[in-house]
Order: sequence, then C-alpha cells, then structure tokens
Amino acid sequence: MKNSIFLLLISITVLYSCSSDDSDSPSNPEPEANAVQLVSNTTFGNILTDADGKSLYFFSRDSKGTSACSDGCIANWPVFYANNLTLDTGLETSDFGEITREDGEKQTTYKGWPLYYFINDNAAGDTNGDQVGNNWYIAKPDYSLMYAEAQLVGKDTDGNNVNFKSDYTPGDELTFYIVNATTGRTLYTFMNDKKDTNNYTAADFSNNAIWPVFHIDIDKLPSILNPNDFGTIDVFGTSQLTYKGWPLYYFGQDTERGDNLGINVPNPGVWPIANTDTPGAPE
Repeated sequence: MKNSIFLLLISITVLYSCSSDDSDSPSNPEPEANAVQLVSNTTFGNILTDADGKSLYFFSRDSKGTSACSDGCIANWPVFYANNLTLDTGLETSDFGEITREDGEKQTTYKGWPLYYFINDNAAGDTNGDQVGNNWYIAKPDYSLMYAEAQLVGKDTDGNNVNFKSDYTPGDELTFYIVNATTGRTLYTFMNDKKDTNNYTAADFSNNAIWPVFHIDIDKLPSILNPNDFGTIDVFGTSQLTYKGWPLYYFGQDTERGDNLGINVPNPGVWPIANTDTPGAPE
C-alpha cells in the first residue's frame, strides 16, 4: 500500500513538472509581434517594419496622401496593409490611417504617407529600397522633412490651374522639392533674399499670413538631404529654417496636402521650391 502511494505521488510530480515546463502549451502561447514595429537599424536609426521585421517605405510621389504607385510599380513595391493595427511602444495610433487605393485595395498610411514593401528586401532588416530613384525612402517616425516629387501647379489670373515644369515654364513634369514631413506642405525660397537674410517679412509680421516663415527643429532627414545644408536664422525674434542659406517659407494659400500654388506668385520663379539642385543663396 505504501509503495502504491509513493508511486502515485511520483506520477503526479512528473505530470506537473512536464506541464509547467511546456512552453508550447496552449496555456502559454508566444506573444504575437505587433503589426507595425519600431526597430533600431544601424544605418537609419529607428525604422518602421511589419510584424516579421520587413522594412517599410515612403514614396516621394505620394505627397498628396494618395498612392501614385500602381500597375508595374506595385510589382516592385507591394502595398502594406494591417487590418488589426497593433503598434510597438513609441508609436502613436493617431499617426496611422488607411486609404482605399484606385485598385480598390486598402493601404496603411503613416503621417499621411502610404506604406510599402520593397521586392528586393529578402530578409528582416534589409533596407535595399532606400533612395531608389531618389524617390523611395525607408519609413521612419522622426523625419522632420520629406522629399516630394510632383507636378507643380499654379493658378492663372482667372484662377485656373496651370502646370509648370521645374524651370517654371508651362508644361508637364514631375519636380522634386522639400516638404514638411508631417503635413506634406510645400516649402519655398524667395528670390530677393540673401544668404541667411530674410528680405520679405515685415518687422510687425503683417505679411506673414501670405508667406509664413517656416521653422522646425531638424531631427532626421531622408538620406538624399544633407543636414549640413540646413541652418536657423532669427527674424525679428522668430526662428526661421534655412536651406543652403535660403530662408524657407510656406505659402498661405496652400491649404490642401501637396499644394504648391505659390510657384507662380506673383510670377513664375519669384518663390521657387527648394531641392538638392537649389544653388546656394548669394551673399
């Protein structure tokens, strides 16, 4: 009788031990990775990835918040969409959204920029798509500015849209330019300014609503932009960001994401956009 009780106690102990150590038991499932992860990358710092660690990207042509990548483009840059949007610590739900593409598919966005994969990223941590065509950039949460590529569209005297090329002559052409990363709002220079000198803004800021001075503390930039090209000046007690010595402005009538209506006000080229081809401001 004593031997039977002893054997029963041993059996119970063994069964309990096996149950407790079984990490694959349904009662102890492995936690699922979040749909969007914040991953530290040795080259880019914190980047956005999917649940498997695959890198996500922004497209410069999506400055209006809609996707300009379709047909053959999508074959190389597949859409990212998370139906159940769970996020790593450090990411805010309010920064994410979704769009319905022209092909009817849904796509997740971050701060208004649709998110994509790159077909030549074969493993978690690959970032082979950054700066492809100068218009694809690794998705980061801390870009201060973005590099857009879009048609320049101004207004004629009757209020009709007029397309302009990068040389500010009428015509169809995609032009690169710098925008605010969060709002996609276009940044401009003023042809009458000098190096680190704002010659437009009135001392009482009475004309600031027309061409507001722009300032942001530079954190991270798309890889095509050189941080050393940016600076800060004081304009009657207000900070203004400069690019290659040119003070940067918004245009007050750019009300929609992606607008660049200031490019022909009052005439084409008086308020140029800023991009990597912009020459340094004169002394």
